[in-house]
Amino acid sequence: MLAGRHVVLGVSGGIASYKSCLLARALTEQGARVTTVLTRGATEFVGPATFEALTHRPVLRSVWDPGHALDHITLAQDSDLIIVAPATAHVIARAAQGLADDLLTTMLVAATVPVVLAPAMNDDMLAHPATARNLEQLRARGMTIVGPEIGPLAEGPSERPGRMSEPDTILAHAARVVVRSEGTGLDGKRLLITAGPTREAIDPIRFISNRSSGKMGHRVAEVAWERGAEVTLITGPTTEPPPVGVTVVPVETAAQLAAAVRRALPRADVLIMAAAPGDYRPTTQGETKRKREGGKTWTLELKATDDILLTTKADRKPGSVVVGFALETGDAVSKGQAKLTKKDLDLIVINDASEPGAGFDVDTNRVTILAKDGNRWDLPLTSKREVAGAILDRVERLLVP
Repeated sequence: MLAGRHVVLGVSGGIASYKSCLLARALTEQGARVTTVLTRGATEFVGPATFEALTHRPVLRSVWDPGHALDHITLAQDSDLIIVAPATAHVIARAAQGLADDLLTTMLVAATVPVVLAPAMNDDMLAHPATARNLEQLRARGMTIVGPEIGPLAEGPSERPGRMSEPDTILAHAARVVVRSEGTGLDGKRLLITAGPTREAIDPIRFISNRSSGKMGHRVAEVAWERGAEVTLITGPTTEPPPVGVTVVPVETAAQLAAAVRRALPRADVLIMAAAPGDYRPTTQGETKRKREGGKTWTLELKATDDILLTTKADRKPGSVVVGFALETGDAVSKGQAKLTKKDLDLIVINDASEPGAGFDVDTNRVTILAKDGNRWDLPLTSKREVAGAILDRVERLLVP
């Protein structure tokens, strides 16, 4: 999302500025052109040589540097985004009052591009009424405030916010701000996305499940949120970290997944059913662990679970877009086409679990997307994030009135 963008990274004088080095590196690795602006206080914690090495670009510190008399205007109006991380209480107060007494604050006063602030300070400083008022003023002016979080501060543990958000979190918000500023068909839309496997208990110890990792659904949720959507992710057991900004609803069984979908579906503009709910569950569940008995066999009786897309069809919001997934083995496209019709879907995403790099627990996928109107798109083997983008591109087209 940030590749090719010009991002100005403002760093003020707080201990959290060490994280700004990681942020500068991450922005550069994503392909952004990063111009770092350091306040005088920031140079007491980190030096300009560090940022120059990480970004491969000169670092700016003063409005008085020869040859840089108009930097506060060109950076404020010709870049794609300004990030201030950390944003100390002092910088926040100066920005709220419209002061312009150094390069960073002068640039903020002149800014016509989106601005993201990542506050970082002592928890008492953050809780001070003046700081709260200043942050609210900046938010009202359209600036995006990221964090701060609860966690250890320089002076020790804290149970109140004050710690600067991690670089990955700031990056996710930065991408969302840039994309929304350019317009997106998902901005303000409510997306309901499911991900991961389900588990059906045999007894208190054992369960039956499948190999779904939840990666595909999580990538769809991440990209949808970056495109401005309000995203709810219902996910079965997975080791994937919760996506930034997304409302996560954990479930375990297919019945719990169905119930969660049914509750959220009436408000959803889009349902993307990327989960792999179990097709069967044991007819009975043991209350205690069944002991192994020598060489004896154990016959486990299973019954089919409900088909969530079919049983929740009546709960869909009128005019909503519904996307299903079909993970098959052999003749995958024909099987996917049948599901598209049977389940009354707008799109179905099909892949073959037997194909290397396109099944469970990998970061890549090769899919075919079929539409109700007969269109077909065959995607090459690519990252699941790229697949997520391709799916959402087609969802956006369907949402256009």
